[in-house]
Amino acid sequence: MHALRLALTDPRFPAAAAPGALTVQNGARPALARALTAAAAPVTDDLTGTLADALDADGVAVHRPPLGTLVATVPTDAEARHEARAAVDAVDDEAVRLRSAVKAHDGFFTTFFISPYSRYIARWCARRGLTPNQVTTASLLTALIAAGCAATGERGGYIAAGVLLLVSFVLDCTDGQLARYALKYSTMGAWLDATFDRAKEYAFYAGLALGAARDGDDVWALALAAMILMTCRHVVDFSFNEANAESTGATAKTSLAVSSRLDSLGWTVWARRMIILPIGERWAMIAVLTAVTTPRIVFWALIVGCAFGACYTTAGRVLRSLTRKARRTDRAAQALADLADSGPLAALANRVLGRTGILMLPPLVLALIATGALFAAVLGRPFGSDQTVVAAVLYVVFAGAAVARPLKGPLDWLLPPLFRAAEYGTILILAARSEVNGALPAAYGLVAAVAYHHYDTVYRIRGGTGAPPTWLVRTIGGHEGRTLLVTVLAALLASRGNDFTLALTALAVTIALVVLVESIRFWVSSGAPAVHDEGETA
Repeated sequence: MHALRLALTDPRFPAAAAPGALTVQNGARPALARALTAAAAPVTDDLTGTLADALDADGVAVHRPPLGTLVATVPTDAEARHEARAAVDAVDDEAVRLRSAVKAHDGFFTTFFISPYSRYIARWCARRGLTPNQVTTASLLTALIAAGCAATGERGGYIAAGVLLLVSFVLDCTDGQLARYALKYSTMGAWLDATFDRAKEYAFYAGLALGAARDGDDVWALALAAMILMTCRHVVDFSFNEANAESTGATAKTSLAVSSRLDSLGWTVWARRMIILPIGERWAMIAVLTAVTTPRIVFWALIVGCAFGACYTTAGRVLRSLTRKARRTDRAAQALADLADSGPLAALANRVLGRTGILMLPPLVLALIATGALFAAVLGRPFGSDQTVVAAVLYVVFAGAAVARPLKGPLDWLLPPLFRAAEYGTILILAARSEVNGALPAAYGLVAAVAYHHYDTVYRIRGGTGAPPTWLVRTIGGHEGRTLLVTVLAALLASRGNDFTLALTALAVTIALVVLVESIRFWVSSGAPAVHDEGETA
């Protein structure tokens, strides 16, 4: 039965087929009607196979899951039927179902310390009618309680926070396993799972910073640096994957071949998964260090570990992109443009520049000039300096020019993470250099609100529904508009004490309200395909 459930009742796919069986959802039924009409003549062999091939030819992607140890066959005589029944009886259906509930590729900590028992928690939840969304929500609430415990600043609170963070991660694994075990995928589940992971981790960072402040240690800058590093690292992953999702040429083929050869060496699989500090290893490290050390040590360990992982993965991708050229599709170029999050000022800069020589430079060169000039100003000039505003204007011009043409170059996937680093880094540096009380916590809230918008963009693209609406990007200014606005606020309010903090807070609240309301409306009411995000790639 589980073979048929896997093959025929998965709501994520418009059509699915197994030996002797075919199912389609509402959107693919017109194509099925056309296939049935075309197959009106008697079919002497496999009718369902013929229809599945016809659906594929009609543009409907038919899901044909690998059945593995499960059995699905169409016997044609008594002997074949007897053999089929014997094969079915030889399979422990429940054991296979439990095993298939666990992701095939996961991190070392998750595989050996979480999944051996979390799959049974998922089965327990399924038998009691609990949904993946309920488990996801329970994971979020547990993490928020953990953040509250960390915010006490006491050793007992830190120990409780570490334990609860691990419990939250167990539930985080359980929701995906429950979705796979019970085949309960949903659009809402995709949104909850995608956003709650970031909400949990960043709320815990804030809790640690609050707890440290109670002990007289200000680590808000470290908390914000850790959040920025994590987000930029994820954007590198998203951009590279989107840029090469439909590439043709040697890049994808060679990368796949190299990966397959490495996977044949068992020890390299776990080494490569652990070295990049995936979510399981990262949360385990945070939990243990929170319980036994201080928030400052936790953040430094995070920054060093994640920086190493980011450099390792990014360097490998840059080398592959340079040495193995691929032809990028229009869809991939559009996805990179959407991930860049350019606003109205970038469009205005393009119109003003026209076909000047600036636009002839490669997009990556323009982005590097924009980011380098901006960081040189915010780091090298006094807080609130007019030169910083001039550098921000130049950033707008060059960043706009960088996205004026389709992003089909071998390294153009680096533009979105560069823009994220420029925007988030500018906010961090200006808040830290302002030396204004509360500026760094306000900057933390602002970056969190903008990062939510960027993650939301990623998961909309992943779901095949495209980027957020143009009006939303224009309303919140695009990355270049927000960067310019923050530098202007720093220049105007440099001598007015806490006004800079109030301005950052107001900006954070405004952006958070706009993006959250639109995002919730989209994920609740849209016709986005039912998916369940499987978390970070291990």
